[in-house]
Amino acid sequence: MISNLPQDFSPILVQFLLALGFVIFTIIITHVLGPRLKSKQKEDPFECGIESEGDARTPLSVRYFLIAILFVLFDVEIIFMYPWAVNFKSLGWFGFIEMLTFVAFLMAGFYYIVKKGVLDWERD
Repeated sequence: MISNLPQDFSPILVQFLLALGFVIFTIIITHVLGPRLKSKQKEDPFECGIESEGDARTPLSVRYFLIAILFVLFDVEIIFMYPWAVNFKSLGWFGFIEMLTFVAFLMAGFYYIVKKGVLDWERD
């Protein structure tokens, strides 16, 4: 018989309290031991040894964000193929037809993106 008594959950509670204590301790210690001197040089952004120039708020092309979102979208969809490939033999023909359907939807989405011209960098 499985029991769900409060003492059965005590290891989880202890682990949660230890993690919370560590986070609080780390935040307090960094504020106590961290640097307090502020100057113009310390406040300047620093990227790979190259001096910053221009405004950080310059507008970027929306195409950059579209490509990034599409990459994440298709990358996540491709991740679904790994479990299918691992269980390919046990899924049989039903699993194969399901994956063909999945790939068909994936390619239909890709075709739609290409037809809309999202990947055309030369277009304005």
